[in-house]
Amino acid sequence: MEIRDLTPEDLDDVLDLRKRSFGPLTADDGERWRKAVLPSLGEGRYLGAFEGEQLAAAARLRRFTQWWHGRPQPMAGVAGVTVNPEYRGRGVGTRIMHAVVHRAAELGDALAALYPATTAIYRGVGFEHAGALHNVRLSAEVLRAIRPSGQVKLRRMGPGDAAELMAVLHRVHGAARSSGPISWDEDTWNLRLADEDDFRYLADDGYAVYRWRGESMEVENIVAASPDTLRALWSLVGSASTIAREVVASVAPDDPVLWLLRERTKEEVSQVRWMFRVLDVAAAVERRGFPADAACEAVVTVEDPIRGGGTWRLDISGGSGTATPAEGDGVTLSVNGFSALYAGIPVRTLRLTGLMSGDDRYDQALGTAFATKPYMLDYF
Repeated sequence: MEIRDLTPEDLDDVLDLRKRSFGPLTADDGERWRKAVLPSLGEGRYLGAFEGEQLAAAARLRRFTQWWHGRPQPMAGVAGVTVNPEYRGRGVGTRIMHAVVHRAAELGDALAALYPATTAIYRGVGFEHAGALHNVRLSAEVLRAIRPSGQVKLRRMGPGDAAELMAVLHRVHGAARSSGPISWDEDTWNLRLADEDDFRYLADDGYAVYRWRGESMEVENIVAASPDTLRALWSLVGSASTIAREVVASVAPDDPVLWLLRERTKEEVSQVRWMFRVLDVAAAVERRGFPADAACEAVVTVEDPIRGGGTWRLDISGGSGTATPAEGDGVTLSVNGFSALYAGIPVRTLRLTGLMSGDDRYDQALGTAFATKPYMLDYF
């Protein structure tokens, strides 16, 4: 079986594969998909597994920026992992995921993330559970009580606003020391900002994207750096409460809007879990942000059958870290375990589940340095 880059001539076969895996697409959705994936073909970010001329499987690497403790870095978003029905159960999915891991690293990404349809295959190639997309269901009426507290200039967004929107995201997530949120690349933002069914508003330090979904409002993103902008954006959504019965919103686990509500007793929250993998230990540590007062010196061995693994000395202080090749005994983690540690999963959890072993004298320092609550606001 050959794994190679997909070309425009392969897209009809990929669409057939997607139909057999996820169900049919409308003609309009198919055209939007083609337009969205074309740039990835020329970038080496769409792989296919072939048996002769037959497409057996495919997987796409999306270009994202992801924040970790407020510091952005490139991240490979693994999407569209599909295997034709007649090739399932033959290890084809694992083979193409091995190729995806190597390709992402070759493209310079130190991190990768995905939303799994099933867990086992991704755990088997080093991905581990890290965070979730949190969808909260609220009465539209409770949002109506949120009133603007100042004069905030809002304007409608369109395809030409992608660069400014991305700059706002960098400011907001940097200031909030966010961990986990992503930004699409500029080309994808321009496509998304052209959707005629979305309502999109931009402020100097925040933005909102929401839409009607039947009789409800669906909030895809609201991020804001200031109290006035936070109130202004959520009041836009709340103003639909005379028609909308409820609002379903993607929010951070401790999103400030939840503390603006007059009534908050029972909340219906659904979580869509995402998985995460470190591809390059040294680059991932160097690119990550850390708490300014955290200090850690530790020897860490990462066992990674696909990428090779190794032993590193971690030095973390002043909000930054480095990982340099080292020798000696210390903490031992599978790549799944190190990926989970990087994403803020507590050391005790890693120890109890067998993802971490070895010397425990570094446990407290590692737990403090990497502590965070990762989340995403976007599904891909």
